[in-house]
Amino acid sequence: MTKLNKIFNKIDTVHGFCEECEEDSILVAIVSDFYRCTNCGHDTKQHINGRIRYMSLTESDKKFIKDNNVTNNSNKG
Repeated sequence: MTKLNKIFNKIDTVHGFCEECEEDSILVAIVSDFYRCTNCGHDTKQHINGRIRYMSLTESDKKFIKDNNVTNNSNKG
C-alpha cells in the first residue's frame, strides 16, 4: 500500500443525505460528529436517534468547534 493510500484510508467518510442541497452525498468528517457535504460544501452534524441523520450546523455548533478546538478522533487503522 502506498503512502497516499494510507493517508486516504484514515479519512472518515460516510454516505448520507445533505439537507442543504437535498442530495445523497459523500460526507467527509471535519471533526468528530461534524461532516462536510462533498456536493455543496455545507457543514452538517451527525444526529443518531434510531437512525443516523445529518443536520445543518447552527451558529452555536460552529462557535463550539472553534472555541474548543475540537478534533476528529475517529481515525481508522
